[in-house]
Amino acid sequence: MSVKKVVAPDFEIEFFLPKYWLTWLSVLILYSVSWLPYRVQKSIGKLLGKLLKVIAKKRYNVAKRNLELSFPELSPEKRQTMLDANLDNAGMAILETGMGWWWPTWRVAQKAEFEGFEHIEAILAKGKGVLAYAIHNMNLEFACRIAGLKYPSVVFYRKHNNRLMEYIQYHGRQRSNKYMVHKRNVRGLISALNDGELCLYLPDQDYGRSKCEFTPLFAVPEVATTTGSLLFAKQANCETVFLVSIKTAKGYKIIALPGLENFPSGDDKDDVTRMNQMIEKMIMIAPEQYLWMHKRFKTRPNVDDPSLYD
Repeated sequence: MSVKKVVAPDFEIEFFLPKYWLTWLSVLILYSVSWLPYRVQKSIGKLLGKLLKVIAKKRYNVAKRNLELSFPELSPEKRQTMLDANLDNAGMAILETGMGWWWPTWRVAQKAEFEGFEHIEAILAKGKGVLAYAIHNMNLEFACRIAGLKYPSVVFYRKHNNRLMEYIQYHGRQRSNKYMVHKRNVRGLISALNDGELCLYLPDQDYGRSKCEFTPLFAVPEVATTTGSLLFAKQANCETVFLVSIKTAKGYKIIALPGLENFPSGDDKDDVTRMNQMIEKMIMIAPEQYLWMHKRFKTRPNVDDPSLYD
């Protein structure tokens, strides 16, 4: 079956109009910073993290609340230390986007480490597709570029609302991936898996009440967890692995962990419960690098339940 891929957007003369000037300026700054020495970018990233605490107060408070809900056993001081480190990583994530989009391959390779990719190679050797479950670590944009050095993947893609940013984003992300399919093109991802491709899917966010089970995640007993992640494993000729990216003293390491046994089992609640246990395991490799600014616990088991973020 032919896969309907996301088509590259055209460059438009309209991009030179004044309404895009601020976008051009932002992109030019990010592009310029991306060519600075990495150690300098790390320092800038920390400064940006401190700035985010001021200008993104709502997101800061969400991250703080998520840590309170997830790790009630930790002292407030330890959670604050984790939160401060998380802000540093959030600031660096902005610059890692530029690194992922514009660094030459040789420079990306200098920062790349791989672990456990024999699990992916073994599945591909069987002629099957690889469904890689990943999580939203802060360095995800650059991590995808690194992973693409080994195996360019097929991923879901969401268009940017700003047409100039859409042009830049598409061409930046295309350097990491074999091709991209629209975020709602389920058949496209299944077809890619049946064609023996490596496909990424991120099941670690709150996607709402539809097609979910409420299962534990850290200290929160009932968390809306998508069952959409099971659909691909059920319908495609594939096997699963888990991918997590972490920042290390040397650079960035992409770790491939083996998939779950008897998965999917036919018991959706049990399967996504085990999925969340793996997500916990991946987050805890470097919890300060995870995207805690997302309202992961927004959807409550009952519509009348009070919000955990009020």
